[in-house]
Amino acid sequence: MNNPEDPTFREKIANSQGPSMFSMIGSFARDLKEYIKQGAPNVTTEDYVQRLEACDSCEHILKPQMRCGLCGCLLEHKAKWKTTTCPDKPTRWKEQILDGQGQENNNTNTSNKA
Repeated sequence: MNNPEDPTFREKIANSQGPSMFSMIGSFARDLKEYIKQGAPNVTTEDYVQRLEACDSCEHILKPQMRCGLCGCLLEHKAKWKTTTCPDKPTRWKEQILDGQGQENNNTNTSNKA
């Protein structure tokens, strides 16, 4: 098992496939900042399912952790956020249009529109 108390744990992590912890934190922070800046918009359920299916068939996926092997992001979050893109070239996800005003399915928009 992956026990942090195991003396070989750090070595196993260092030798595992995927980006470094530092790189993953940086990628997540950038994605989260943009997601919040845009009003926390999410993709439709249909697009979310399509994104997860595309990830599931990708050779870069780290299935045990359900992480992207290119950027290290947790797929359940990255695939849901409208502001994120697939890091593979060419991208595996369809382009999303942001309106800059938040989205219909965004519960964080507290503006008082008449």
